[in-house]
Amino acid sequence: MKTILLTAVSAGVMMLASPSFAATELTVQRFFGACDADFGTNTDVTKAVGECGIITSMINKFNADNPDVHVSVTTVEWPGYDQLTAQFASGDAPDIVTIHESVLSDYQSKGLLLPLDDVLMSVGVTPDSFTDAARNGVTKDDGKIYGLPIDTWSLLFHINMDLFKKAELVNADGTPKLPTSVDELLAEAKQFKERTGKPYFIQPTANETANLAWNLYSYLFQQNSDFFADPKHVKLNTPEAKKVVEMFRTLYTSGDITPNLDYGTGINAFLAGDGGVHLNGTWVIGDYTAASEKAGTALNAGGYAVYPFPQLFAGDQAQYADGHSWAVSQKERTPEQLAAIGKFLKFFADNDFEWSRTGHLPAYKAVLASDAFKALPHRDTLAPLAALGRPLPSAVQRRFAIQDIVGEEMNAAETGQKDTDAALADAETRINELLTNL
Repeated sequence: MKTILLTAVSAGVMMLASPSFAATELTVQRFFGACDADFGTNTDVTKAVGECGIITSMINKFNADNPDVHVSVTTVEWPGYDQLTAQFASGDAPDIVTIHESVLSDYQSKGLLLPLDDVLMSVGVTPDSFTDAARNGVTKDDGKIYGLPIDTWSLLFHINMDLFKKAELVNADGTPKLPTSVDELLAEAKQFKERTGKPYFIQPTANETANLAWNLYSYLFQQNSDFFADPKHVKLNTPEAKKVVEMFRTLYTSGDITPNLDYGTGINAFLAGDGGVHLNGTWVIGDYTAASEKAGTALNAGGYAVYPFPQLFAGDQAQYADGHSWAVSQKERTPEQLAAIGKFLKFFADNDFEWSRTGHLPAYKAVLASDAFKALPHRDTLAPLAALGRPLPSAVQRRFAIQDIVGEEMNAAETGQKDTDAALADAETRINELLTNL
């Protein structure tokens, strides 16, 4: 009996020590903030809130449900691309990393990312399940998929309905009256200020570039402007771009845009009822909805509504959109590691509804059409973004640097620091110099 027991114990130890029974290790790097105090051990994703809470809980649940795989997570300051570039340069890139779809080309063009078509096919995730906006965002010029899309995001018109009612800018059905042309926008902004004493727009113009660049892109798309026909040469010194800049310049000089606000103070101003429309993204829908449900707040007084950008020009119905995705670094891997990566990506595809609770639009047609998604606040007005959301052309690189340049020059023109023509010419020159030196 003693011999039998010793043999059994030895066999058990050998099994535990055997590589075939060890969990496959994956390194994951992400942004979206740190919230371990609240969600560090949470595996019930339905109880998580916000970007950080939901993604933390999802990865916790993946580890709990898949003992054969262990994911180690590193959280980086948003957006983390300087660190990621250094990691690639040193040969120490994470296995899986959060990347904006607009940034995929920077790394894919240098052969640093693994095409995911085969990995996704092996776990039953097919590109035709993606929404149009999501599929366009992760597909590059070679026709291959370089990221698993998890959402689509864009700027929106976040609306204080109490102030819109005071301004008599409400339709008979109770929806906000939104402009259908530049002239209507200027007229409605004037009426809004006359009847409420407040500016129509809350827009950050201090230490903010991305917001202004995205505005320009959206209204160039609405004019069918192919300003990046050549992905290495932009054309911004154009009549179409001038119309957009002059529109915002007129609004600003007329007092219809809040001056001197940065991103954070812009949010506070909207929550305090200091303006009618806040130009901000999908990611604040949850916070604004919660504020609208709290008695005594500015948004509770008359309600909160949120819509895509109104169509102001006689072109395509479109607006700028981006998305978050999971990308995989290009390196030698075992079949077990590739299988583990596929399992992780499929988990996020299967749980995209939970991620859509952040306010971002889902990346999957089935989730977009589901009753669960439609039951979330304001999703009926946001759903069209999945079709009308449009990124820059897939081959355009250095998009974060480009949007900084565009935003800087837009700011200078909008606030009167530069002539519009000079600002657009400078933006075009600076961007083309950047792209020439790639």
